[in-house]
Amino acid sequence: MCTCIDFRSKDFYFGRNLDLEYNFGEKIVISPRDYLFELKNGSKLKTKYAIMGMATVVNSYPLYADAVNENGLCMAGLYFPGNAVYNKEIEQNINIASFELIPWVLGNFSNITELKKELNNLNIIDAKFNENLPAAQLHWMISDEDESIVLEQVEDGLKIYDNPFGVLTNNPPFDYHKINISNYMNLSCKYPENRFTDKIDLDVFGQGISMIGLPGDVTPPARFVRAAFNKSNSVECSNENGAISQFFHILDSVAMIKGTVLTKENKLDMTTYSSCINASKGIYYFKTYYNNQINAVKFNEKNINSKELEIHELPITQNVKYLN
Repeated sequence: MCTCIDFRSKDFYFGRNLDLEYNFGEKIVISPRDYLFELKNGSKLKTKYAIMGMATVVNSYPLYADAVNENGLCMAGLYFPGNAVYNKEIEQNINIASFELIPWVLGNFSNITELKKELNNLNIIDAKFNENLPAAQLHWMISDEDESIVLEQVEDGLKIYDNPFGVLTNNPPFDYHKINISNYMNLSCKYPENRFTDKIDLDVFGQGISMIGLPGDVTPPARFVRAAFNKSNSVECSNENGAISQFFHILDSVAMIKGTVLTKENKLDMTTYSSCINASKGIYYFKTYYNNQINAVKFNEKNINSKELEIHELPITQNVKYLN
């Protein structure tokens, strides 16, 4: 289970919570321009653009969960169990495995306008990375500074949705979330007024009464609505520290606390990491469940034009600043 948002203020930001019951060897990975990805369709992808994001690396192959390219195009894969349908190869189509989709998009395209011209030919194929790594069932949110879209390949084909909310969670499919959010159109961040009746004077006993009905659980529909509400009513920040702080506060509002959600296997689901990418400046900010200090990695001339991956381990021990 995961939540992804984008955020536009002075700069363009994109990020996500990754909610999982285990760590998957994730690291911050930068793949340079001209990096070679061998694809399951037998061809090779030589990326035009450098990519930076959270990934596990297997035999020099970064399996990205979320990332940004040097042009500011961002993408994240979110769990979509039971609804994602991957196909066999179709000869006339662009056949890409699910784990290859982020490198293919971010390595080839500088914005969504360019990408949309190729999406009608895309076919996400049913291929696993290796015997130990089957294809995860995913759907994807892709954003640039101007717009956001959602990709879902389901039983009746590839769906491409415009995403005016700049939010994505998990099941059900995106068209459900678009309809469901209308149930909450009466919510407001404003000071409440009595609309119950004009025959009785009702007193306001506390702030936030206009938000009563905002779902507080961690189901995907609830997180979608809560993230969209908090993001849409968030005050823009003109400076970098304010913007990333605001972004992480929005993600914190839909984060999973260890012990509050158990999986079918009785494992503890939690927000293993949260990311906030300044896509305008090429900076990847992140924090982990056990270390909520904000850390950052950024693009530079060296790692964009390198011949090898640049890999950064996640600092997982909590940092505490003592003031006395």
